[in-house]
Amino acid sequence: MSKLLLSQSSKVFLMAAAFALLALPALAASQARIVRLSDVQGSVQIDKNTGLGFESAFLNLPITQGAQVRTKDRGRAEVEFEDGSTLRLTPNTTVEFTALGLSDSGKRISGINLIEGMAYVNWLGKNGDQFNLKFSRERISLDRAAHFRVQTSTEASNLAVFKGDVDVEGPSGKLVVEKKKTATFVATDDDKYTIAKNIEEAPLDSWDKEASAYHDQYAKNNQSPYGYGVSDLNYYGSYTNVPGYGMMWQPFFTGVGWDPFMNGAWSWYPGYGYMFASAYPWGWMPYRYGSWMFIPSMGWMWQPGAWNTWNTVPRYAGTLPVNFHPLAPPVAGGTTSAVVVGRVGAASTLASSRMVLNAGSAGMGIPRGSLDNLHQLNHQVAKTGFARVQPAPQFSATAARIAPWSSPSAISASGPTGAGSGRAEARGTMAAPSSGRVGGAPSGHAAGGSGGHRN
Repeated sequence: MSKLLLSQSSKVFLMAAAFALLALPALAASQARIVRLSDVQGSVQIDKNTGLGFESAFLNLPITQGAQVRTKDRGRAEVEFEDGSTLRLTPNTTVEFTALGLSDSGKRISGINLIEGMAYVNWLGKNGDQFNLKFSRERISLDRAAHFRVQTSTEASNLAVFKGDVDVEGPSGKLVVEKKKTATFVATDDDKYTIAKNIEEAPLDSWDKEASAYHDQYAKNNQSPYGYGVSDLNYYGSYTNVPGYGMMWQPFFTGVGWDPFMNGAWSWYPGYGYMFASAYPWGWMPYRYGSWMFIPSMGWMWQPGAWNTWNTVPRYAGTLPVNFHPLAPPVAGGTTSAVVVGRVGAASTLASSRMVLNAGSAGMGIPRGSLDNLHQLNHQVAKTGFARVQPAPQFSATAARIAPWSSPSAISASGPTGAGSGRAEARGTMAAPSSGRVGGAPSGHAAGGSGGHRN
C-alpha cells in the first residue's frame, strides 16, 4: 500500500474521529462491547453462550462477553479488539471472554480466561484501556502496551514477555516480568515461580511476529477511535475522493456487478439476535459503521462515518441498482447453525497454492499479507479480466512480491531475499472496461460474485 493511500485513509478517520468523540457508541449505555474474530485458520469453534455448545467459527464473527473460542489440532485464530490490539490462539487452545465492558469513566475493560493451550497477546494500551488475562491461578493486569506469550497446562505455565513489562499476581504473590524474560509457574508446587533472563523460541513465534508486523504496517497511520479492521481496509482496497460524495473506500477486484452483500452469514447471539458476518477478509468495519452506496459507473463503495452506532445489519444509502435485494435477518433464531448467504468466510490457507483472481473476487481467497501491492495487481486485473498468482503462505517470511508489470502476459514475484517465492500471470481473456476506474478497480463491467479459485 502506498504512502498516499495510507495518508488518505488517515484523513478520513481523523475527520470522523471528531464526530465520534461527541457520543459513545450506542452499545456503551448497556456496558456491552463486541470484538472481532479477525482470522481463522483450520478448525476453529465458538460457543456464543447460547447454551447450545460449540459450533464452527468463521471469519468476521462478532465475539461478545461470555463467549468461548477454541482451536483444534491444526487450528489457529486471531481476535482483534477495538483499538487494534490482538489475541492469537495456537492449536489446541481454549479461551473465554469473561468481560467485555466499559468502566464508569468510559475505559474499555477486557477480561480473558486462558483455559488451556498457548496464546499471544499484543496489547496496544491505547487510552488507558484495561486488559486482564487469567491463566492457571495467575492473573495479568495491564493498562499499558505489552506483547507477550502465555502457555498453560495442568503441570506448569509459562509467560514470555517480548515488549513492555507485565504485572502478574498469583498464589506466590505479585511480580513484574520484564521485557525479554520468562516466568515459569509450577502448578504442582503452589504455583511457585522462577524467572529466566531469556525467551526460548516457540514454533509459532514467527507467525505472531509477522501478523503483528502486518497490522503495524497497514494501520500505523490510523487516527480513528476504532482500529479493528483498518489494516485489512488498507491492504485489500483504497480510498478515492469521489465528486459529490467525498472520500469513499472500495475493495480491489470489483466491478459494477459486484454486490457487497452477496457473501456472508447470519449468526445468532443472545440479547442481540442475528448479526451479519461478511465473508470478505476486509469485511468488518464497512459492515459495522458508515454506509454502502452504489455510485453510477463505479459500483458499490463504502462511505465511512456514523461512529456513534454499531450496526448488526450493514447499512446502505442513496440510489440502489436495479434488482437489488437488501439483506434481511432470518425470521427464526436461537440455533447454532449459521444462515449462509452465498459463501461464508473461509479459513485462511496455510500453504501456498496457485490461484486465479478475477474482477469479481473483491479479495476473497487472498490470505492477508500473502501478496505485496494488491493495488498494482488490481490494475492488471482491470485490464485483462483475471490474473494467475501463486501467493506465499499467510505472513510467511517469503511473502510473494509483485514486480512492475512489464507486459500483460506474465510476471514473476520474488520474496524479500530475491529468490522466486511466487509467480503471477495474467491473460487477456476478458475485455477490461474503458471508463470510470476507482482505485484501479474496473467499472462498467458486470463482474460475477465468484472469488479467487484454486487450480
